[in-house]
Amino acid sequence: MVSETHVDGLELYRIGSKVRALRQAKKLGLVQLGEHTGLSPGMLSKIERGQVFPTLPTLLRIAMVFGVGLEHFFVNPEARRALAVVRRQERLRLPERPGDETPSYFFESLDFPATDRLMHAYLAEFPPDAPPSAPHRHDGPEFVYVLRGAVAVDVEAERVALEEGDALYFDSGAAHAYGSAGPGGGTALVVVTARSTRTPQGEPL
Repeated sequence: MVSETHVDGLELYRIGSKVRALRQAKKLGLVQLGEHTGLSPGMLSKIERGQVFPTLPTLLRIAMVFGVGLEHFFVNPEARRALAVVRRQERLRLPERPGDETPSYFFESLDFPATDRLMHAYLAEFPPDAPPSAPHRHDGPEFVYVLRGAVAVDVEAERVALEEGDALYFDSGAAHAYGSAGPGGGTALVVVTARSTRTPQGEPL
């Protein structure tokens, strides 16, 4: 339970109004934002009105939708720095979609504290025998580097099988999907440009 002192401190950051400003700038409705974050429109409305303060994992999901770092909600623009360090223990492992019992992949943001990012970097883990992700597209190029195992990327009608040490660059305006390509699954570094947004299914990749 949040104490009255903590509530007073959190209110100074005006987290709810910052969430609303980001949503309105992207011209997203509460229902659309809920699809991306896994939160109900009612809960998002309470967050925006300052009636509920989101947990850090919840706030991180919201931040990732809009391509901002957590610092966006806690630091004044004048105090922001173009440097961000993400320690391994600080990363959050999230499924492809909130509540998905058999996600196509799990991902960790590698640059979430950075503000006004020009790219988004993720560590993506593809479990063996997991179903491929749904085809989706977004603006900008995408880069994949396989760190372990094997990963398959379907770009339009072409399947590209990647093994450890392989890399792929492609235009993510083409419909694409991800999946494991080997019995042991795979892990990859995935980088997308900041002007791309999360897909209707809520995936970052």
